[in-house]
Amino acid sequence: MNVSNVTGSNVIGVDIGGSGIKGAPVDLTGGGLAQERFKVLTPQPSSPDAVADRVRQVVDHFGWSDAPVGATFPGVVVGGTARTAANVDKAWIGVDAAALLGERLGRPVTVLNDADAAGMAEMTFGAGRGRTGTVIVLTFGTGIGSALFSGGRLVPNTELGHLELKGHDAEKRASSRAKEDEGLSWERWARRVQKYLAHVEALFSPELFVIGGGVSRKADKFLPLIRGISAEIVPAALQNDAGIVGAGMAAAAAAGGAPVRAAADAL
Repeated sequence: MNVSNVTGSNVIGVDIGGSGIKGAPVDLTGGGLAQERFKVLTPQPSSPDAVADRVRQVVDHFGWSDAPVGATFPGVVVGGTARTAANVDKAWIGVDAAALLGERLGRPVTVLNDADAAGMAEMTFGAGRGRTGTVIVLTFGTGIGSALFSGGRLVPNTELGHLELKGHDAEKRASSRAKEDEGLSWERWARRVQKYLAHVEALFSPELFVIGGGVSRKADKFLPLIRGISAEIVPAALQNDAGIVGAGMAAAAAAGGAPVRAAADAL
């Protein structure tokens, strides 16, 4: 395959999370998955070499030996290098993740922050499409990821899940993992999410919050319980597939074949 002419579903997106690693070929035309996603558990400990092996397992599952690959990472990523590692092994800090994964897969790999990838997908194909004001995409999972857009352009690596809330990183109190670990009801968890959104709103005054991550599938159980937020709040249209789609977009943009402005701006 000629990677200078990447179209349709000729790219693979991989979403690396603190608990699972999932991926699929990406439909760059419609903004969805071209095949059913494949998921493996994140190894514990989640060292760079161990995670790279699982990423290869996911990519090899599809048998596309020459497809460009994009991969998300749960932390700040600058030029393909991990600068933080909130929900994976701290050994990742300072690792050239793009080079490591590229060597393991035997092809170029584009690496970017996980929430930035999800945000690009939502802004291009999903709930943020056509919005030009300040939009914040938040992914609730093992932690809280964030993607900030102004005028349709990404401000990368915002990591707003680490804002302080009640003396702790917000994600320690308001992530979906916190809900599960503490056995919180939807009502109690929604109050925490509301306090977090109010804090973010006070800092950035967005016109729209897009709520993503796996919990977005159950948005009807908690979004109606959130009060006092001026910004519009909507669930992510691509739900938990957004990171995979955004990773595929980034891979295609890096290969020079995807006319997706949001992805190109993020690289």
